[in-house]
Amino acid sequence: MKLDVIKLDGGKAGSVDLSDDLFGLEPRADILHRVVRWQRNNAQAGTHKVKTRSETSYSTKKIYRQKGTGGARHGDRNAPIFRKGGIYKGPTPRSHGHDLPKKFRKLGLRHALSAKAKAGELVVIDAAESDGKTAALAKQVKNLGWKRALIIDGAQVNEGFARAARNIEGLDVLPSMGANVYDILKRDTLVITKAGVEALEARLK
Repeated sequence: MKLDVIKLDGGKAGSVDLSDDLFGLEPRADILHRVVRWQRNNAQAGTHKVKTRSETSYSTKKIYRQKGTGGARHGDRNAPIFRKGGIYKGPTPRSHGHDLPKKFRKLGLRHALSAKAKAGELVVIDAAESDGKTAALAKQVKNLGWKRALIIDGAQVNEGFARAARNIEGLDVLPSMGANVYDILKRDTLVITKAGVEALEARLK
């Protein structure tokens, strides 16, 4: 598929041929869902923890004698049946991550790129370069109508551009190796530089 290339100032900079293997697929929600779930589960800290009956701070003394009280039999106050006692089978620190085949992860990224292209939310720019001034870049972004955008550059992000974009709300910048399904779907507009297109095609071929 062919797409027009623009500059950050809004001017035209020719066109680019995009691979149908990356940008021309019919997006499948089930594939995108599985990859996003894999990403979010791997990112989850898993630091949840409750105290068991061996960790709560009551005495281990038997609260009353075994027989003759008319009440139920009990040991110490740490039992889960009591208020402030230990929790039975509660969450413990663990990893929520699970495996997903590398081929499937690549397929998910292709479908995410295709989803943006199909929705008309894909923009290709000539280059992502700036003198490092946030105000100038913010004005260009506003003129282009990008409210929540992800910009994917080549192997390296221009240092001045990254510095200028750092303080603009709703604007994220990633190198091509950092491109991922969750960040692509989270933003309204996907902006890729020409170098980024070449790098993604090399990475996902």
